[in-house]
Amino acid sequence: MNQTDTTSCCASCGIAQVDDIKLKECTSCDLVRYCSDACLKEHESQHKEDCKKRVAELRDELLFKQPDSRHLGDCPICMLPLQLDPKKSGMMMCCSKVICKGCNFANQLDKEKYTMSSCCSKVICNGCNYANQVREAERRLEESCPFCREPIPSTKEECHKQAMKRVEANDPVAMCGEGFLQYQKGDYSSAFEYSKKAAELGYVGAHFMLAGLYRDGHGVEMDEKKSIHHTEVAAIGGHPDARCNLAYYEERNGDMKRAVRHLIIAATQGSDESIKSLMSTFKNGKVSKEVLAAALRAHQAAVDATKSPQRDVAEQKLSNITTS
Repeated sequence: MNQTDTTSCCASCGIAQVDDIKLKECTSCDLVRYCSDACLKEHESQHKEDCKKRVAELRDELLFKQPDSRHLGDCPICMLPLQLDPKKSGMMMCCSKVICKGCNFANQLDKEKYTMSSCCSKVICNGCNYANQVREAERRLEESCPFCREPIPSTKEECHKQAMKRVEANDPVAMCGEGFLQYQKGDYSSAFEYSKKAAELGYVGAHFMLAGLYRDGHGVEMDEKKSIHHTEVAAIGGHPDARCNLAYYEERNGDMKRAVRHLIIAATQGSDESIKSLMSTFKNGKVSKEVLAAALRAHQAAVDATKSPQRDVAEQKLSNITTS
């Protein structure tokens, strides 16, 4: 029975789909259809191997598809891609926005390259932060979140109180942030619970956090299979560090072809770590000069896409503060 036959007729009894007979696809793959549960059960042993193979193919199609964007997304103010360096943007806990330092520097001179506001959980780039601080200084305004204009808390206690408001509102970004805070305190069980809930709400960063917790057995029983699953979900969601971790896993298992594919995807997202790995792989003769050159060009294009005069000014100002 060819592909056309299996999708228009029951794979078990061969009956065709007509007005009064509706065929249902196999719940795992898209290869065959059945007219009833009885036919599905009868044909299961014959279809099992093909189904398993197709499921793996579909998973790989999803896994190795170049993500449309990185997991951080764009700065909600200047709309440029946020830089991978966590020092170059910041999360606003008041509104759960990640804002580049170019947009956000205006609010918090003591931060390095990006900021998270406790009022909205938005991460803002340094460029937007800087522009906002200049605006507030010129107009003698009270310091506020560049995104939602909530006043900036003056103490760590106030900041955490704002963050917990976002957690109570089921904000996955704030939940993951609280999970990381609990992890730093050594409360791995709480870190796992916060991360798990954030992941259930679709936050990519939480899947990356869960991958590490399952890998190390922190707050949950060690489970490599679940760790890899969450790493894959994070990579599919555009997390380049997760992608690099998958590359290391594949290399450890002796599959350099898959490892290189992961590294190339991460390089295209602007990951410096992936470029270092590709350079090492090239020196070992496991990747061609042409592939490396293409990855370097893609990496540079991704990095260039995050640049702006506003962000450059913010970084220069921050550098002057650090060295003074």
